[in-house]
Amino acid sequence: MSLIAEDIRVSYGRRTALRGVSLTARPGEVTAIVGPNGSGKSTLLGAITASLPFDGAVTLNGRDIGAMKPWELAAQRAVLPQASRLAFPFTVIEVVRLGLQSGTAGDSPDVPMRALARVGLAHYADRIFQELSGGEAQRVMLARVLAQVWTPVADGQPRWLLLDEPVSSLDIAHQLQVMDIARSFARAGGGVIAVMHDLNLTALFADRVAVLAEGQCLAFGTPGEVLTDDILSRAYGCALRVSAPPPADIPYILPHAATA
Repeated sequence: MSLIAEDIRVSYGRRTALRGVSLTARPGEVTAIVGPNGSGKSTLLGAITASLPFDGAVTLNGRDIGAMKPWELAAQRAVLPQASRLAFPFTVIEVVRLGLQSGTAGDSPDVPMRALARVGLAHYADRIFQELSGGEAQRVMLARVLAQVWTPVADGQPRWLLLDEPVSSLDIAHQLQVMDIARSFARAGGGVIAVMHDLNLTALFADRVAVLAEGQCLAFGTPGEVLTDDILSRAYGCALRVSAPPPADIPYILPHAATA
């Protein structure tokens, strides 16, 4: 059981966003998608989530997503977009319950509070969502998708977290917390695909990495295989050195030994 994208092609008018990208994500692993702005990362995730039209094929646990009903997709994978806007003044716990209603844990009313506790926001349950900071709102939305697929394996099949830049608004401690949640979900038998910008967090938490550039996949493999001077320099269009210290007297911080 895997999530497989084959020969994904997406065009917006005359502009081609993806040029035949293929990717296989396996349960038990965190698969990261990295690359420069405009490389097609979020577009690839949009195809995988069936939220935009594409050519090619995507199979989820052996089934073509085009043949699956919305409720079937919602029961097997939860999607965290880059940003979420709500028009009505829902409380935090009401927002998280939306995920519970979309998934298959409707008989587990304690799940929303447990999901909020997992992201460190149990004491925010009665707050109005629109009053939260950007980072707090992002963590609430993560709690919502966790509630949707709370059990990483259901009926013998892995469930999936599909995350688009899940740490973009967070400080380093909460970045580590969120990535630890993703890794724990995978280690429990689920699958995770995450669009990432931070290459150090990617190297620390991902099992496999797809490096995109100009709508194509330059490399796919373990962090050690693909996060190299040559591949990253080609992808980002600038000279990059992996594990090279900066000039003297310029401090830099990497979370090699950090824990959430």
